[in-house]
Amino acid sequence: MNVRRQHISAIAIAAATTLGLGTLSACSTDSAAAGNTDKFDVVASFYPLEFLAEQIGGSHVHVTNLTQPGQEPHDLEISARQTAQLQESDAVLYLKNLQPAVDDAVAQSEVKTKIDAGSLTSLEKHGNEVGGHAAQHDDSHGGEESGGMDPHIWLDPVRYAQVAKGVGAAFEKADPDHAADYKKNTAALVKKLDELNTQFKEGLSGSRSKVFITTHAAFGYLAERYGLTEEAINGLDPESEPSAARVKDLEKMAKADGVTTVFYETLVSDKTAKTIAADAGLKTDVLDPIEGITSKSRGKDYFSVQEANLKALQTALGSK
Repeated sequence: MNVRRQHISAIAIAAATTLGLGTLSACSTDSAAAGNTDKFDVVASFYPLEFLAEQIGGSHVHVTNLTQPGQEPHDLEISARQTAQLQESDAVLYLKNLQPAVDDAVAQSEVKTKIDAGSLTSLEKHGNEVGGHAAQHDDSHGGEESGGMDPHIWLDPVRYAQVAKGVGAAFEKADPDHAADYKKNTAALVKKLDELNTQFKEGLSGSRSKVFITTHAAFGYLAERYGLTEEAINGLDPESEPSAARVKDLEKMAKADGVTTVFYETLVSDKTAKTIAADAGLKTDVLDPIEGITSKSRGKDYFSVQEANLKALQTALGSK
């Protein structure tokens, strides 16, 4: 690992020397541009953190997202160019243990302000079944991320608001000239997240069923927040394949708990979801983990996609 890090660092230095870091950041339309702008330069590791940085920073920040739209965040590899640009940023906002390549790059960098979103709220260990009658988690189904800790904190509006407050405080400290605006923007964002929490709470309160099936165990925090149970076909790894026994158990559970729908997501194949749904006589629909916004997303930003998620859950669970 040390040899690999030294190799990446050497490439980054070479790239910076050859291309010129100022030149790299000169074009604001380049999604990889970062550093050396006249604003507070923030590098975000993937969309939910990019969204926070933009909402809180407003016109005072220049935000670079390391993960391109449509790219699976878990699979991200950092280029030499991105590593070099990371060195020139004023702050980096990431979620430790979600993207190993980002963790390596952040560890090497000399960025003064390093913000780990996971440290700003609480993380839990989740298995394939979360919430409701899954109160005693079966850790044998834990994921590979964060040592089995579920990283999908942004899908719970309450935890996401906690992260927003922490990010806002970090921006205020790192860029005190604009602290008042960061504080105001953070308060406005937290208010919207509080309203979204109320929408979910009221929108799901009259559900006939409390159980939903997903392909990827991304909605555990959301399920726990609103008294639901998520049954995931796969664990925290969206690319893993379920065992035949797991599929059989899900089909039995669907019948017993009145499940109507198998949810899949936009960035991963829907093949498994459709196969299980066909075998069990269920419908399929999208439940978006909001790891990126693409043309396939049911909304243009975090809030509109979450509202689409709420409607999909209401339909599947028979909410009033």
